[in-house]
Amino acid sequence: MTRQLTLLTRAYCHLCDDMRAALAPLVAGCDVTVVELDVDADPALEARYGDDVPALVDGAPGGGRLLARWRLDPAAVSAVAAALATAAASPRNSR
Repeated sequence: MTRQLTLLTRAYCHLCDDMRAALAPLVAGCDVTVVELDVDADPALEARYGDDVPALVDGAPGGGRLLARWRLDPAAVSAVAAALATAAASPRNSR
């Protein structure tokens, strides 16, 4: 089961660049799709997140859980990856 993480960014944001770079090795080899959205391209996202970017959301921005804002929380991302690994290894998924 592929898990979606949403990285909310904006152009010319060095913290966004930092989070993108720090996230890549943490999700490499995991069943995770990272969807990057520019908050300035969507008025609803810009209104909701404003200057609170970058932000990493587990799921979609409207219904997901915020994992990190401004700086990546490697422990939170590792917990998502560990949950995926555990789910993939469960006997229920090996049928």
